[in-house]
Amino acid sequence: MDETLQRVFGYPDFRPGQRPVIEAVVAGRSAAAIFPTGSGKSLCYQLPALHLPHLTLVISPLLALMQDQLAFLERHGIRAASIDSGQSREEAAAVMAGVERGEIRILMISVERLKNERFRAFIRRVPISLMVVDEAHCISEWGHNFRPDYLKLPDYQREFAIPQALLLTATATPRVIDDMRERFAIEASDVTATGFYRENLDLTVAPVPADTRPRALATWLKERRGDAPFPTIVYVTLQQTAERLAAYLGKAGIAATAYHAGLDAERREAIQRDFMAGHSDCIVATIAFGMGIDKADIRAVVHFDLPKSIENYSQEIGRAGRDGKPSECLMLAGRDTLGVLETFVYGDTPERHGIRRVIDELRAAGPRWELTLNALSQHANIRPLPLKTLLVQLELRGIIRPRHAYFADYRFKLLCEPESLVARFQGERQAFVQAILDASRKARTWHELDFASLEALGRERGLDTTRSRVITALDYFVDKGWLELQSRQLTEVYEVEQPGLDPQALSDELHGYFRDKEAAEITRLHAMLELFESERCLSRRLAEWFGDDRAPEQCGHCSACRGQPARLPPAAERAPLTGRHPDELLGEFRTRLADQGDGHPATPDLLARFLCGIATPLFTRLKARQLSGFGALEGTPYAEVREWLAPHGASDSAQ
Repeated sequence: MDETLQRVFGYPDFRPGQRPVIEAVVAGRSAAAIFPTGSGKSLCYQLPALHLPHLTLVISPLLALMQDQLAFLERHGIRAASIDSGQSREEAAAVMAGVERGEIRILMISVERLKNERFRAFIRRVPISLMVVDEAHCISEWGHNFRPDYLKLPDYQREFAIPQALLLTATATPRVIDDMRERFAIEASDVTATGFYRENLDLTVAPVPADTRPRALATWLKERRGDAPFPTIVYVTLQQTAERLAAYLGKAGIAATAYHAGLDAERREAIQRDFMAGHSDCIVATIAFGMGIDKADIRAVVHFDLPKSIENYSQEIGRAGRDGKPSECLMLAGRDTLGVLETFVYGDTPERHGIRRVIDELRAAGPRWELTLNALSQHANIRPLPLKTLLVQLELRGIIRPRHAYFADYRFKLLCEPESLVARFQGERQAFVQAILDASRKARTWHELDFASLEALGRERGLDTTRSRVITALDYFVDKGWLELQSRQLTEVYEVEQPGLDPQALSDELHGYFRDKEAAEITRLHAMLELFESERCLSRRLAEWFGDDRAPEQCGHCSACRGQPARLPPAAERAPLTGRHPDELLGEFRTRLADQGDGHPATPDLLARFLCGIATPLFTRLKARQLSGFGALEGTPYAEVREWLAPHGASDSAQ
């Protein structure tokens, strides 16, 4: 191990925590590494991969993380690759061939790739030594950034007979660590946490009222910008805040660039490249920016708005000062953005009748349930991510079992004359190819494949036109360069294991599960505010949140230690809702809902989402943003609005 560390990676010694994790993995045991951002978690799988007999499969939540790690491995002469949605069919096929030949030692994928039937068939043929779960806190419903598909990873490990798992994360509380350990059967002695205290980070909580915050930020930055570069990330909650604040700083003489998910991928990549290369010095970003940013000399991380959680705060400040030099972490936010964060939480809780609609769909489907996520999301008025969580919960309860996924719509463009394509075959195969062309609707350049017409034509002509044979043939034509193929509308197929379930009891149980998650998230937000307002050392409090008692009682480099404990300014006073009648704001919406709402009842939750400006699939279809009351109470706490509406809304009885 020491020889590999020096010869391949060029490091003289292991960093704290790396050796015990690597020793456990090389010895054949599953393990977990909980290290702060930038502390060398990736080496914990990269080095063992060179000593293990078979493939190391790495599951990562973001493409940016994969690309950075692949570039690092390439620089050190380690054969590694990824399979991702940005690749052509030929590129993915080349990677798979390299894995099967044993040339590629490390393969990186997203968790969603494991739902792909063709990939699953491939991975069953490949012996795998180790499954690595990056950002492993995503598996826990009690952590931040919960990803429902991560819950299925222990099942995938068993299905593909992978003997070991390695979990990597920078942010896991004791409860999340226990959850991760239990799901992957990891011994407590094989969990290594190196501590969260960073002595080079100065933590300041200095809240400023919202109206004077941009000026305060500009002043703070100007005081620190001399001749030397001062790479800075300023975090905000909303995309429009990123644009407005970057423009304000520009006018104040500080060149700043906005970065958020609303920009196209090419623009985001260019901004990130410029920042990494030192061509730009200040990024004003939503949390879309940061994952995979391995820049050692970030001198400041500023929170202009409240972070989403203590874990997010820890992850974001962890991007500062990775070179070990002093760096500053400034919190300017008050309670004014708390309502926005709470609104995000409430907007993701499905209503009981929406859950019941999903359950009724699966009961009506018979033994085989086919669904497209977007259509089901519209029908149930549940956002796609919580809908995925709901489907995973149905799986975990043994009610449905995933079979496979396929694309409902295929279209192709011929790269040769149709007669030429048909002439390449003889006999039954020639008739089969002709039937594919005859059953496809041709526009100017693209043919839309109609499987129903093709099946009828097959019966009429005595041909095997089963779907699997047609897809195999089209894949073959693509490989030969005879046509270009596009697929759309991913359809997921489940087996219904318990058709005789009690729909009302199950709807109530699942709704209770989502409400518990909602309450836990709101509690986490308020725990974060308590931490920021603490009179005790902030570094110590932060370490304790993650179960680390090794930080000093007084760090000497935080605002609390300097005798300046924070008091977050409250949000601006609002006019009370009492005395107003909801129909002053809801009349137009109620009319449109009754006319075009597909039977969705006007529950207090639905009405509160409309008034608080929360996007839902139903509101998109109804073009609710155009109505005068949409977002009229955007600054008012959601729970307060819902309570005010309770006497005026329909009951959410799931009928």
